[in-house]
Amino acid sequence: MADFIRTQIFGTCFEITSRYVDLNPVGMGAFGLVCSAKDQLTGQNVAIKKIMKPFGTPVLSKRTYRELKLLKHLRHENLICLSDIFISPLEDIYFVTELLGTDLHRLLMTRPLEKQFIQYFLYQILRGLKYVHSAGVVHRDLKPSNILVNENCDLKICDFGLARIQDTQMTGYVSTRYYRAPEIMLTWQKYDVEVDIWSTGCIFAEMLEGKPLFPGKDHVHQFSIITELLGSPPEDVIHTICSENTLRFVKTLPRRERIPLASKFRNADPEAIDLMEKMLVFDPKKRITAAEALAHPYLAPYHDPSDEPVAEERFDWSFNDADLPVDTWKVMMYSEILDFHNVDIDVNGQPPQGQFEQVHAQAQAAVAQNEAAKAKEQEQQAQQQQ
Repeated sequence: MADFIRTQIFGTCFEITSRYVDLNPVGMGAFGLVCSAKDQLTGQNVAIKKIMKPFGTPVLSKRTYRELKLLKHLRHENLICLSDIFISPLEDIYFVTELLGTDLHRLLMTRPLEKQFIQYFLYQILRGLKYVHSAGVVHRDLKPSNILVNENCDLKICDFGLARIQDTQMTGYVSTRYYRAPEIMLTWQKYDVEVDIWSTGCIFAEMLEGKPLFPGKDHVHQFSIITELLGSPPEDVIHTICSENTLRFVKTLPRRERIPLASKFRNADPEAIDLMEKMLVFDPKKRITAAEALAHPYLAPYHDPSDEPVAEERFDWSFNDADLPVDTWKVMMYSEILDFHNVDIDVNGQPPQGQFEQVHAQAQAAVAQNEAAKAKEQEQQAQQQQ
C-alpha cells in the first residue's frame, strides 16, 4: 500500500502519496484546490488537483465521475493529460496532470499579444475543440483561465468538470458570463458544441483587444451589450426561446443593427475579422465549426489537415442520466481508477485479476439494479394512468 503524507494548504488537508514532493498552491476553484509538485518517479513537475468532498452528495459524486471519465477518454496534444489518480485514506480524490507555466488569462493581464501568438493560440484551441467535439463532448466552460500555456507556447485546454454530452436538452448557467453563448441565456435548454465556438470567438477578441469583449455585470446586462455590437437576434432565433420571461425581456430591448467588427477592431487583419464574424453569430446553426475554422485563411500558417486528429471513438455517456446513490458512484469511481492504473502502470501489460473485476462487477450490478427500479416505477405510473 502506498505511503500517504498529510500537509495543510490554505487550511485544506492535502493527503498525497510520497511519490509527490514540494507542494505549492497554484489555484483554488469551486470544486477543488490545485497545487504544483514534483513527481519523484519521473522527475517532472506536475499539477495535483484535490476534489473537494467528491462523495458529499450524489450530484458531486456524479460530477467527479464525469470529469474522471472524460480525462481518461480525451487524449490529445491540446488537452490537459491525466498522468495519475488516487484516493486518499480520507477518501478525497486527487487528479495528477502535467503542469504548464501559466494560463491565457494571466498572459493577457501582463502584456498585449503579437499577431503570430494570437494565431498560434487560436489554432491550438480550435485543434483541441475539433477533437473534443468529434468525441461527442461539449466543454461548456471555455475561458482564458481554462487555457493553459507553457514557455514554448504549447497550449492545452483544461477543466472538463462541466463538460456534457452533445444534447438538445441542457441546463442554463454553466460558463463564466463573459464567454457565455447567447443561446444559453435565451433558451437555457437547447444547445450544442456551437457554444464552445462562441466562447472561442470571445477569447479571440480578447487576445486582439487585451480586454473582454462582453464584460456583462449580470445576465441582463450581458445580453444587452452583446446586442449593442451584434444587433438584435433574428426572429428565427427569438422563436426558439423557451422561457416566457426571457421572451418578454428580449422583446422590450430596442431594435439594434449589427456593427461591423472592423469598426471596433481597427488594427486587426481583415482575415481575423472575417473569422471572428463567423464565430460570433446569434444563430448557432450558422456558426462556423471548429474544423471549418481551422481551414480559414487566417490560420493558414499553422493549418495541417493531416495533423488535426479526431477522436477514435465517441465518449460513452450512458451513465449520464443515471440517478444513483453516492455509494454506487463511489464503487464506479474505484472501478475507473483501478482500470486507469491497469492500463498505464502495469509493466507486464497484464491487468491484475480479482480486485478490479470484482469492483467492476459490483458497479455494473448497481447500475443494472437502478435501471430496473426506474423501469418498474415507470411501468407502475403507466398502469395508474390507464
